Amino acid sequence: MIRISNHYISRFSVLLAGIEAIELFLVFFIGAGIRFMYWQGTAKELLLSQLPGAFIFTFVIMACMAALGMYQLDGRRDFESILLRLLPSLALGFGIMALIFYLFPEFYFGRGLLAIVMLLALLLILLGRILFFRWSGLDTLRSRALILGAGSRAKELLDLVEGGSALHNFKVVGFIPFEKEQRSVPAASVVPKTALLVSLVDQYDVQEVIVAIQERRGGTFPIQELLECKIRGIRVTDIAGFYERECGHLRMDALYPSWLVFGGGFDQGTLRTTVKRVFDITASLILLIVTLPIMLVAALLILIEDGRPVFYKQERVGKGGAVYQVAKFRSMFNDAEKGGKPQWATADDPRVTRIGRIIRKLRIDELPQIFNVFKGEMSFVGPRPERPHFVDILSAQVPYYNMRHSIKPGITGWAQVRYPYGASVEDAIEKLQYDLYYVKNHSLFLDLVILIDTVGVVLLGKGGR
Repeated sequence: MIRISNHYISRFSVLLAGIEAIELFLVFFIGAGIRFMYWQGTAKELLLSQLPGAFIFTFVIMACMAALGMYQLDGRRDFESILLRLLPSLALGFGIMALIFYLFPEFYFGRGLLAIVMLLALLLILLGRILFFRWSGLDTLRSRALILGAGSRAKELLDLVEGGSALHNFKVVGFIPFEKEQRSVPAASVVPKTALLVSLVDQYDVQEVIVAIQERRGGTFPIQELLECKIRGIRVTDIAGFYERECGHLRMDALYPSWLVFGGGFDQGTLRTTVKRVFDITASLILLIVTLPIMLVAALLILIEDGRPVFYKQERVGKGGAVYQVAKFRSMFNDAEKGGKPQWATADDPRVTRIGRIIRKLRIDELPQIFNVFKGEMSFVGPRPERPHFVDILSAQVPYYNMRHSIKPGITGWAQVRYPYGASVEDAIEKLQYDLYYVKNHSLFLDLVILIDTVGVVLLGKGGR
């Protein structure tokens, strides 16, 4: 994995994005050559005249592909799956390009050229992806890893690798059993500890040792051998760090206080706070301008279907445990919570109006929270704010839950784009793993990644709330 501002990006995603950026750039100039076949000037003049268009086209198409999850490499790598993602990406890119031409006519390079490069991009990216995923050289890019442990945690790691859910950045060479640990992995994958750990690392040409042992007490934990590996330049990763790097969340049952205290992250400096506030105001202002007509239509439809009020305010817990009033478009009937007792919202909640179902699916109901951002009660990106009633329940049941209140809650967040709709304490625990990852690693780069993913969530109707 490649680490950018505390956030991990798959090296395969970076490699694929780099290849496709070159492809799109070349496609544009090939299209320009076809479109201006009878160009009277020199090749250099044609190149310079089309250079701005090439940059805009490449950036827009890649941003659209990223928004629709084409760089998450989640295992769907057949022709049909690639095509079903690529077509909407190009369609979205075509719409954005048309909007850019309308707002900035000086960048307009003609409908004929745009049609040609779109068709060429479809063919080249489709072919390029099929060849990329079938390239045998990808296996050589994976680092080789030995797993210290052969118990239940090691089995979970093996299931993750064999599940085929992602193009993994490492290859498991084998599992080294730990004393007094019940074996849960296949016997064929066990590497007998016949020598010191550093010798086994050399023998199996390993670049990483992943520690997947539940119990580290008793004096048998090989800390000295792990230190030797570390000194030799071999990466040593515990199971908590592994899940953080490979899965983008903090595994709750693998966390321990010393890892949180002495590990990196949790940056809350003045510069970071200032940059995030400027980002919040800028992003919220742009969103307000773009979505104002949508908000007016939503308000009118709510009035027509179920009358007033159009908005509703509800207590939520913000930074430092402070309670504030969140503003949202009303998506439920007026008597949704008879008796005043808070209830978990569900994916197919019968209390939701017809208009409410639409605006919830498209996240339009969240737009009034822009004004909470302007007031400084929320950020544009952050953990989802929860109601005090549920915070009390979750804080009593879930360790580290209140850590999510160390930063401002957000309109969208890492958990919202990575985890499906949650409607229970169990779901809240699962989503907390992603919230804690964001609290630990939040940065401007991660905020931009989340914003791009949010576009995909809105367009595809997936993700959490």
